[in-house]
Amino acid sequence: MNRWFVRGFFLVSAAGLLPGMTLAQDGSVDQAREALSRQEGDEDSSRQLEEVFQAAEKNYSLQKKGTHSLNYSFDYSYTGDQRLDLSISNGSVRNLDVVPSATHSFTNSFSYDYGLLDNLTIGTRIPLIVKYDTEDELNVYDLGDVSFTGRWQPFAYVPGKISTTFFGTLNSKTGVSPYEIDIKRQLSTGSGYYSIGGGLSMSKVLDPVVVFGSVSGTYNIAQDGLEQVRGGRLLTEVEPGFGFSGSAGFAYSLSYDISLSVSAQVSYSDETILTFSNGDQAAAQDQMTGFLSMSLGTRVSDMTIVNTSLGIGLTEDAPDFSLGVSLPINFSGLKE
Repeated sequence: MNRWFVRGFFLVSAAGLLPGMTLAQDGSVDQAREALSRQEGDEDSSRQLEEVFQAAEKNYSLQKKGTHSLNYSFDYSYTGDQRLDLSISNGSVRNLDVVPSATHSFTNSFSYDYGLLDNLTIGTRIPLIVKYDTEDELNVYDLGDVSFTGRWQPFAYVPGKISTTFFGTLNSKTGVSPYEIDIKRQLSTGSGYYSIGGGLSMSKVLDPVVVFGSVSGTYNIAQDGLEQVRGGRLLTEVEPGFGFSGSAGFAYSLSYDISLSVSAQVSYSDETILTFSNGDQAAAQDQMTGFLSMSLGTRVSDMTIVNTSLGIGLTEDAPDFSLGVSLPINFSGLKE
């Protein structure tokens, strides 16, 4: 403050705006020039411009360019149901059987993400599934359907504004297909077909609350060349229907270490057409699934947040309930 006062004093004096004061000696002029020159520690114009550019730098909520992340999650779900085995020929029922079903599913999955750009992230998810049917005493331990994702954020994140992210997904059929097993002796771990999906998600920060929502669509690819026996007939082709889903919820920060989120998801799957070797066709009815999920995030260290979740099925076609936990896996080779 004193330094700027001295500079101003010399500047006004040099301009002759203060009466009765003159610069009679050349040494006084040199002193004035020295006082007006940039002193050590002053910010120059290049530094100021650099700070302006840094302040205007685009910020994205995706993985930073060139960085990696690896996450592990464990999910358990229980589904209790009754299967109806029915075959109708020429207007008459050939066989009828009501089979109770109680399936426990344990999924261990590893998710890897890589930032191609600050606003473009690609990733993959590898699930390892264990299933157990308590009614039929069947079990399976195998790989699930590996999926690949891409997420793109077209606009930089601006505090107080809605953040939009577009995403696309490719699901493989690496799991055990439900259309290639003996349904009376085996369980499946996959869908049995490829699918392609895409959609967008939006979120907005209303400190300390974050509201979010998403919509997506899925196209399932038909599978042929099957040879599965079902109800005395040979299944040869499956045409799965398309699907739509939407979700919405909010997350609330209870403290620096604890956060709570609640979300609801609704999905619709069109009917699936089954074609048999004799030309007969059967249609599995379309499904509407509703699910409510609650998650608690707990910070256990500066770099680790553990999320635990509880899900409750809201419709008949949804799992009765599910439990889950997820956390990041930190390796030195995956650090920035």
